[in-house]
Amino acid sequence: MMRIAVDAMGGDNAPKAIVEGVVLAKKNFPDIEFQLYGKEAEIKKYLEDEENIKIIHTDEKINSDDEPVKAIRRKKNASMVLAAQAVKDGEADAVFSAGNTGALLAAGLFIVGRIKGIERPGLMSTLPVMGKTTGFDMLDLGANADNKAEHLHQYAILGSFYARNVRKIQNPRVGLLNNGTEETKGSELTKKAFQLLADEPAINFIGNVEARELLNGAADVVVTDGFTGNAVLKSIEGTALNLMALLKDAINGSGTKGKLGALLLKDSLYTLKDALDYSQYGGAVLFGLKAPVVKTHGATGPEAVANTIKQIHTMLETDVVKELVKQFESVQEKEIQQS
Repeated sequence: MMRIAVDAMGGDNAPKAIVEGVVLAKKNFPDIEFQLYGKEAEIKKYLEDEENIKIIHTDEKINSDDEPVKAIRRKKNASMVLAAQAVKDGEADAVFSAGNTGALLAAGLFIVGRIKGIERPGLMSTLPVMGKTTGFDMLDLGANADNKAEHLHQYAILGSFYARNVRKIQNPRVGLLNNGTEETKGSELTKKAFQLLADEPAINFIGNVEARELLNGAADVVVTDGFTGNAVLKSIEGTALNLMALLKDAINGSGTKGKLGALLLKDSLYTLKDALDYSQYGGAVLFGLKAPVVKTHGATGPEAVANTIKQIHTMLETDVVKELVKQFESVQEKEIQQS
């Protein structure tokens, strides 16, 4: 039985959206035990039954405006902290939260712990590609504001490993996000990272990719520093939301003909909306830790929660973290032998 520790109190719509999402996922995954951390009375309001559900009561939670590291250290009984501690103690296999992103990153690093040999775990998400059913993995999306070229090198290995083992993409194409496709383009960081990636035999490096080509499927894995990645993610998210709002305003302001046309295009518009919704692929993974630590959007709804649980199920089913540990241990052994 797989065990997922869920921060039931994290997020804008908690615990309602979180618990309802668990209920949806429970129907498809009877092999998961859900450990829900939070206020028991509030959680039970949204449960249909308690089969494969374990509620661990706590009144304490981490708020969205709490300073991440201080909150993790001071709020020892917070739902997020207890969920992370359960993984460290071997009582759960993965952590899921829609709460404070910085706090979850801190809990992942300080409580769950990083894999030996990985300097900076990266925040990774699968984003949509226009006209295709498979998206692309991108990291770092904000776990680290400042990065070295060596970090981007590790992100490429991590992302490629995830795409190959979890998303079942054979020989995934790895691209380096840059302001041009030429090898000589970019900052000192990207130029140095380019050389490291080009010399790495464990990945299929295809060179630089530009931001405008991301949603066209230019690569299966895209690596960048955390500051840039977070800005790009928010730009994609904002563009998608604004595009749908513009379409809605145009339809509402175009009179009867426009509304009739929209009715005829209803299925196509829903397809467009789904294509721009990256929550269908699950949450963002803090990849490089000793267990899956997965974050979904604070304003998430039940379906997005269920999609994230599906993603975690796949990660546990494929044992991707344990396989990643083996890979980095073998790399370290080779380095020791060569030194």
